[in-house]
Amino acid sequence: MSTYVTTNPATGTTEHEFPGLADDQISDIAERSARAFATWRLTPVAERAAALARTADLYEKRSVELAAAITKEMGKPTKQAAGEVQLAADIYRWYAEHGPELVTTEQLDPQGADESVVQKLPIGPLVGVMPWNYPYYQVARFAAPNLLLGNTVILKHASICAASSKLMADILHDASVPEDAYINVYANSDQVAELLAHPAIRGVSLTGSERAGAAVAAEAAKNLKKSVLELGGSDPFILLDTDDMAKTVRTAAQARLANAGQACNSPKRFIVLDDLYDDFVAGLVGEFDRAVVGDPADPATDVGPLSSVSARDTVADQISTAVRQGATLHTGGSPIEGAGAFLRPAVLTGITPEMDAYSEEIFGPAAMVYKVSSADEAVRLANDVDFGLSGSVWSTDTARAAEIADRLEVGMAYINEHGTTLPGLPFGGVNHSGYGRELGRWGAGEFVNTKLRRTSAH
Repeated sequence: MSTYVTTNPATGTTEHEFPGLADDQISDIAERSARAFATWRLTPVAERAAALARTADLYEKRSVELAAAITKEMGKPTKQAAGEVQLAADIYRWYAEHGPELVTTEQLDPQGADESVVQKLPIGPLVGVMPWNYPYYQVARFAAPNLLLGNTVILKHASICAASSKLMADILHDASVPEDAYINVYANSDQVAELLAHPAIRGVSLTGSERAGAAVAAEAAKNLKKSVLELGGSDPFILLDTDDMAKTVRTAAQARLANAGQACNSPKRFIVLDDLYDDFVAGLVGEFDRAVVGDPADPATDVGPLSSVSARDTVADQISTAVRQGATLHTGGSPIEGAGAFLRPAVLTGITPEMDAYSEEIFGPAAMVYKVSSADEAVRLANDVDFGLSGSVWSTDTARAAEIADRLEVGMAYINEHGTTLPGLPFGGVNHSGYGRELGRWGAGEFVNTKLRRTSAH
């Protein structure tokens, strides 16, 4: 049995401990979910959609409480926490409003029969394994479409997110999702593997690290279960030209420093044409130096703590290793003395393929800036990593930018914006960033039985 612990990363104080799931409860959890599926799948889709609409309303009604929980658990600044709560509400509401049309029976060309139709049916109980960096948003991406479809959910959240994961379960139950149709469990990785081996479980969705994704995918495959993975990223931000450098670097800094840089789809590699490079680096260093690092509960704070001291130290070690290997550190990179998991935002240049930082993900407030002499060189550099989550191209010539964006080996390519996520847009990556899609109609198409029914005259 593991213990879920809330340690405030701004103070280092342990605030709550939650007992983990007992090993002898695993089979019961799976069977409860299966029994709930037998009735939830038959609940009219309009009623399932109405439950999601009520969920959205409750997120908005309890937004202050929800935001405060993740500010305390993982250090998200207050304004950003409130924004995440609203985004989760928007996702539940989008599926409430648009979901029913995504599961309607589709009429095909009969092709010699009286009728050929495709039904979109739920497949059964699912396990969701979610990370701490966006506690509400990432659960909503998984739970909303699948509850709408009629699947049931067993949700294992990160061990530092016990309070917020309980709040999510309470809200869904208050919105009339049956208790066993959405079960929050304080499980460990071995228990997740045991769940995936249970015959009742039909699939798993994981958002997290490459290592965790590989382990869960292997377990799912061994048991012939469907899996969807959203893993790490080292997103490129390609700057071709700009008519307002100050605005460009301000946007770049805000995108990189949001959530203390702890986002899979944060722009981590800034690839800049040589005639703009010096001004961009100087501007980015200025923006990083001006960013207010401090108490995430203070509305004036731009950058809160990392999720834990160990996470902070990992990022600091990655930065110091890059410098030791020959990179130039322009600012930041060192832990801030005192309680909490704070790190000064860092800007690195001069990174080469021989350095660890070139190919790894730095999950914290650190920007890597590269100088290139052409758009072709920018594309080669952007694609020269194992990740492929998202990327962006910045230019006053959107047609040229689109040509470059189309050459990026990513799941999401943006022009003059980065990392935009909306309920109706697909989210997901390629290569080591995972597979499958969430959100929009694509998120309602992963854990579904696309069943053909064909009728011919006797």
